Amino acid sequence: MRYFYGIFLFSIVILLSGCVTEFIPETNEDQQMLVVEGLITDQPEAYTIKLSKSLPLGEPSSAIPLGNCYVTVTDDLGNVYNTQESVFGTYVTNPMLFRGVVGRKYSLHITTNGQNGKRLNYESFPVEMKPVPPIDSLYYEKRILKQNGNYPPDEGAQVFLNTHSADNSCRFYRWEFDETWEIRVPFTVPNSSCWININSSVINVKSTAAITASKVDRFPLNFISNETDRLKYKYSMQVKQYSLSEDEFAYWDKLRNISEQVGGLYDITPSSIPSNIMCIENPGEKILGYFSVSATSSKRVFIKNNFTGIIDLYSECIADTIWKPGPIPNLGIFVWVIIVHEMPIPAYRVTTFEKGCYDCTVRGTNQEPSYWRDDK
Repeated sequence: MRYFYGIFLFSIVILLSGCVTEFIPETNEDQQMLVVEGLITDQPEAYTIKLSKSLPLGEPSSAIPLGNCYVTVTDDLGNVYNTQESVFGTYVTNPMLFRGVVGRKYSLHITTNGQNGKRLNYESFPVEMKPVPPIDSLYYEKRILKQNGNYPPDEGAQVFLNTHSADNSCRFYRWEFDETWEIRVPFTVPNSSCWININSSVINVKSTAAITASKVDRFPLNFISNETDRLKYKYSMQVKQYSLSEDEFAYWDKLRNISEQVGGLYDITPSSIPSNIMCIENPGEKILGYFSVSATSSKRVFIKNNFTGIIDLYSECIADTIWKPGPIPNLGIFVWVIIVHEMPIPAYRVTTFEKGCYDCTVRGTNQEPSYWRDDK
């Protein structure tokens, strides 16, 4: 009897495990919502407004760019600044005609074709460009990540930031940064050294509203582990500092909480974060994103030190020597030439099975950044 009972339970488990269907909860969210990304600063540069449509829950996370829109920026003096669509869904201003000014208020205006060709108009609330203090200091400290017995430990670097507002006019801060680091392939070839540059994907915000002086000390901006080769030769980070209104700080802070939560299904969702943009024809329509306006200050730090335990991404680059003259089978498909040595007899060529092992442009650019030697 126990034998047949065990078989019965096993059969039930097999049947249940085979009946797996995707669960997509019913929501009252629009199938597609307008997503707006835009930032106006006081720097002499082209400002970018990106428009897209979100996808419904259960679809891939990437949004659909929204092109063929009419996008303008106005200020509180009645000036109108047009944009041009540089690529589909991306609109840029003319830096020769428009530069943000501290103290002015700016609004974003969008006209787009809605369903059935109906034109829809969107407008942001006026946003004042607030002054921003300079960054006092940007520095790093070594961190021991793991002790390896008698071998050198694994090490990383923590980057910190200090800043303050002397007149307490800035109470809410946001920081963005971009990273640049040098890479080198393990062979003497033309493209042996390159540089990789990426923009930050984390949200860094800080409020000083609860303290007397608007001062930020040792803000942990970014941690660099030994699991990348950022610290192997030379690394640089440029940080941009923005001054926020209380409403915009609340927006970024809630967005930060979302990004940091691996998240249960019913945690706070992006559509529940208030935007400062509304649809004129349908004020109840939910909009994702925020039109940001802020003055900007920036600072750069370089890290060139001896860090132990850094991963070697080229450790599996193995080269073979071909002694016979003549063509190499599958050249440029499965094997690549590293060095060609022409000798009387015989000629030989050194090849590798990974293009990135001998050509650093697979990962980065061989053009040295203009600021790369600024730390000298």
